[in-house]
Amino acid sequence: MTAALAGLALVLAGCGADTAQRPPTAAPGPCEIVSNGTPAPKTPDAPAPTPTTERDISTNPEVATGYRKDMTAVRTGRYAVVTANPLATQAVCGVLRDGGTAADALVTAQAVLGLVEPQASGIGGGGFLLYYDAASGQVQAYDGREVAPAAATENYLRWVSDTDRTEPKPDARASGRSIGVPGIVRMLHDAHTEHGKKTWRELFDPAVAMADNGFDISPRLAAAIADAAPQLRLDPDAAAYFLNPDGSAKTAGTRVTNPAYSKTLGAIATEGADAFYLGPIAEDIVAAASDPSGGRTPSLMTLEDLASYTIKKREPLCTPYRGKQVCGMPPPSSGGIAVAATLGMLERFPMSDHKPTDVDLNGGRPAVMGVHLISEAERLAYADRDRYVADTDFVPLPGGTPDTLLGADYLAGRAALISQQRTMGTAKPGEFGPPAAPVPPVPEHGTSQISIVDSYGNAAALTTTVESAFGSFHMVDGFLLNNQLTDFAAEPAGPDGVPVANRVQPGKRPRSTMAPTLVFEQAPPGQPGPRGPLFAVLGSPGGSVIIQFVVKTLVGMMDWGLDPQQAVSMVDFGAANTPKTNVGGEHPVINTADNGDHDPLVQGLRKLGHDVDLADQSSGLSVIRRDNPGWIGGADPRREGLVMGDPR
Repeated sequence: MTAALAGLALVLAGCGADTAQRPPTAAPGPCEIVSNGTPAPKTPDAPAPTPTTERDISTNPEVATGYRKDMTAVRTGRYAVVTANPLATQAVCGVLRDGGTAADALVTAQAVLGLVEPQASGIGGGGFLLYYDAASGQVQAYDGREVAPAAATENYLRWVSDTDRTEPKPDARASGRSIGVPGIVRMLHDAHTEHGKKTWRELFDPAVAMADNGFDISPRLAAAIADAAPQLRLDPDAAAYFLNPDGSAKTAGTRVTNPAYSKTLGAIATEGADAFYLGPIAEDIVAAASDPSGGRTPSLMTLEDLASYTIKKREPLCTPYRGKQVCGMPPPSSGGIAVAATLGMLERFPMSDHKPTDVDLNGGRPAVMGVHLISEAERLAYADRDRYVADTDFVPLPGGTPDTLLGADYLAGRAALISQQRTMGTAKPGEFGPPAAPVPPVPEHGTSQISIVDSYGNAAALTTTVESAFGSFHMVDGFLLNNQLTDFAAEPAGPDGVPVANRVQPGKRPRSTMAPTLVFEQAPPGQPGPRGPLFAVLGSPGGSVIIQFVVKTLVGMMDWGLDPQQAVSMVDFGAANTPKTNVGGEHPVINTADNGDHDPLVQGLRKLGHDVDLADQSSGLSVIRRDNPGWIGGADPRREGLVMGDPR
C-alpha cells in the first residue's frame, strides 16, 4: 500500500453508521464501515463492489435512477454526513472524526465528488451554501453561483453574434456559450477561511489519493457515461477519460485514474483558490472554453472574468413553520423563496390530518389530499417564482424585498385560492406593478447535495452543480466545465416585448432552484437571538423540481412524523405551475400499470382534475435531523448516497 493510500485508510477508519438493520449489541467497531441498506465500497486500494440493492438504473440516470427498497435511518453520535456517493461520505466522515469542522468537510466532499461523481458536480461548477456557526448562532448564505462573462449580451445563447445570427453549435448547451465563470472553489475557500480548523492543504489528500491510485466507476456513473457518450466524444480530453479507445463508454467496475485532476487539486491545495482563478489553470479554462474545434461555438470568457470573480454573502431567508424556523437560500436561487411560500400557504391547512397510510421503511402511501394541497400551494409559489425571481443585483424583487412575496397576509390570500375539490391546473402570479415576462423552468440533471453536522454543532447544507449531466462536456485539467448559463432564458423578452427577468446580462448570475435548507427550533422565551437549536439539515438535486423534493421532505418530518429516511424515501410528488402533477413512478408503492389506472393515489388525484405524470423522479435528498442525544440521517434511495458518522 502506498503512503497516500495508507493515509486515506487511516482517514476512513473509525467512521461508522449504526442502523436499525443491526442488532443493538452490534454497534460498529472503530474501523468498521456499515450503511443503511447500501453496500459500503472498499477504500481505494481495492475495487469497490457493485451495489446489489438498486434496480432498473436507466440509460438516462439523472432522470430515472431506480430505487433501493427498505433503507433504514442511520443514527449517529456527535457528527454526521450525507453525500450522494459512498466514497465521498467515507472521506468526509474521516475529516469530521479527526476534529474537522463542517467547512473543512465541505472541501473534502467537493474534491472527492468531482472525481467519483463528475456528472453531477465539480470544481468547474458552482453552488449555494447555508452555513450555521454554532458559536455565534449565525446562519450565513454563500452565493457561489457562476456568472456570465463580461462580453455576454442578452442574445449570447441565441446566436453567434449580431452579424452571424445562427444558433451556437452544436447547440447552446454543448457550445462554449453555456459556460459560466465557476464559483465553487472560491466559495469553499472563503467558507474555510472563516470557519475551518484543519489546514486547507490536507483536505485535498483523500481526493488526490483516489485520483492517483484509481477508483472504480460506479453503476450510476457508468450509466451516465453511456447516455452522454455521443456528446463526450466531441471533446478530446473528455473522450480519452470517459470512453474506451474504440469510442465505447467505460463500464461499471472499470478502474480509472485521473492524474490531471490530481495535479490540479495539488495546485489548489498548495496555493489556495488563486491557483484556480489566476495563472495556468485559469489560462487552460479560458482556452478550453473558447476552443472552436469540432465546430463548437466558443465562449467569450476571459482571464479577467476569472480573476475578478467573487462570491456574495447574502441574507438567508428564514421563515416560521409549525413552531420552527426554516432557513433557505435567497436569490439568485428561487428555491428558498418558493419553499418558504409553499410552507407559508400550507400552514393554513391541517396537514397532519393528511398523513400517508401504511407507513413503512419506504414512507408509506401518500394521502390524496396531502398530495393535492402541497401541489396546489407549489403551483402558486412557482407562478410567483417564474414571474419575479432572478438575480436581485439586476432585477429587484417586488417591493425590493422577499417580504412582499412571503408576507403573512399575502400568503393567506394565496392559500385562499386553493380548493379542496378541484385542482387549479395553472396558477396566476400575484400582481405587483409592471410585469416581467415569465420564463419556464429549465431541466437540470447535474447536481449534488452535501449535508453535514460536525462535532462542534456547526452545520452545512451545500447544493453544488455543473448544471446538466457532465456540464458542457468541455474537460480541462481533469475536471468538467459547467453549462450553467443555460439556466438563463435564451429569449431576452416575451412575445409582448416585455424583458424577461432571467435574461442574460454581463456579470449576471442565472436563476437557480437550488434549495439548501437549515431548520431550527424557535428560540425559547428569554433566549437572546432569533432561533433555538438546530433541528435539521437538508437539500436535493433535481433542477426545477428541487422545490418539490424539499417540501415533501419537510412536511414528511414536521407534519407527518416520518423519520428522515422515511421522509426521503417517500414517493416524490408535487407540481410546478403546469397542469401536470408529478408522482414518482419509480417508487414501489405506486402501480404504474395501465398508466396508473389501478393506483389509488393516482385515481384520487385524477378525480380532482390532476393530470398525473408518472415519470421516475430524480431526487437526491440528503437529510440529517436532531435525534437526542445525537443525529439521525437519511440518503435518497434513488441515488448511491450514504449516511455516516460516529456510532452512539
